[in-house]
Amino acid sequence: MEDNRESSAAIAKLAIQALEDKKAEDIRIIDISQVSVIADYFIIAGGSNKNQIQALCDNVLEKLGRAGYPEKQTEGYKTANWILMDFGDVIVHIFDKENRLIYDLERIWRDGRQVDIAEFQH
Repeated sequence: MEDNRESSAAIAKLAIQALEDKKAEDIRIIDISQVSVIADYFIIAGGSNKNQIQALCDNVLEKLGRAGYPEKQTEGYKTANWILMDFGDVIVHIFDKENRLIYDLERIWRDGRQVDIAEFQH
């Protein structure tokens, strides 16, 4: 099982780098492995407009795909107010400001452990 955690941490690290490359706003990581079976990590980030949100998504898909982690599913790309990218044990959410406030995943998943982004940086 530890190999799986290491793999999900590697995916999360690459996703965070890809988000940072395109200037994502307020990146948050929630370790939900102890409270849900759907994933190990939720990564939540914001973008300032549709073009940036789509560029954030494109960069995550490209960086993870090149590393051998293809997405299982991506939803919301066309409207780009909330894009959800499912990489199995890591789920990346990219929001516009309004929808991030409305859906407030940080509150919904508050039983998960907020992870300091520094744990995933070089």
